[in-house]
Amino acid sequence: MIDFGLNKNATRMLTGLIMGTIVMGCIMIGGLALLILLAFILAFASKEYVKILNHKGFYPSLKVIYFTEAILAAVVYFKRFDLVAITLTICAICSFMWVLFVGRQPYIANVATTLLGMVYCGWFPLHLIFLRDLSGAGYDSGLGFVVLMFMSIILTDIGCYYAGSRWGKHKLAPIVSPNKTIEGSIGGAVCSVLSAIVIGTYLGVNIFISILAGLICTIFAQIGDLCESLLKRDAGVKDSGDSLPGHGGFLDRTDSFVFTIPIMYYFCKCFIFHPEWLQTVSNFVKGLF
Repeated sequence: MIDFGLNKNATRMLTGLIMGTIVMGCIMIGGLALLILLAFILAFASKEYVKILNHKGFYPSLKVIYFTEAILAAVVYFKRFDLVAITLTICAICSFMWVLFVGRQPYIANVATTLLGMVYCGWFPLHLIFLRDLSGAGYDSGLGFVVLMFMSIILTDIGCYYAGSRWGKHKLAPIVSPNKTIEGSIGGAVCSVLSAIVIGTYLGVNIFISILAGLICTIFAQIGDLCESLLKRDAGVKDSGDSLPGHGGFLDRTDSFVFTIPIMYYFCKCFIFHPEWLQTVSNFVKGLF
């Protein structure tokens, strides 16, 4: 871990500023820059994921996870959506073959955790490229909605912290994360929705859609945070790593984004960039009654 020689809060702020600048710069540029950024983050996050599972006595294959992520990254970058299913199928089979020939006990858990690593550390985050490259319905790209998502998640974290510190009394998930409260969660949700409304207005999005986007971001950001806490608590570790001074590991810093990115992509694709999907869903619901 890099030591900046600062106190904890200053180190955390400096790390956040540096990482935030790099991330937003790559997102603004898009294309290869975004792919390289994701590859860098996924490499560290996957290694941390495997390390967490090792503490639990499971031994997923980091090599198979890296292999899968590399192929999926190429598939996503070149927009070969037709190859996603075959990629996941072949790599899933590779997980079984790895356990069969070079794996160690517990065999079933090692296969399962390798498969989980492919999806959790690879497939889900790579949807950021899909979201950034969306186009249609009068929008040149999904850049604005990536910014909306990022700001909503950041303000969810800020809102949860301050509302929880000031008014938090009722535990949200005491077993998984004892410090999180229902009041903090509500505060984070309010901040997220307000942020989404402001940015959505600038993008020319209907306020109802903006509110939905804000709710999606805050709900899945908080769920993602809790799920990573679940993994760490079950394995008996405090942080996923120490690569980011003041923040822990890459998995600690990106846990709020893992679930939010794919959900936001499908939401934007179906209800903003291709609104005909909304009519299809409406007709389906009407057909049920």
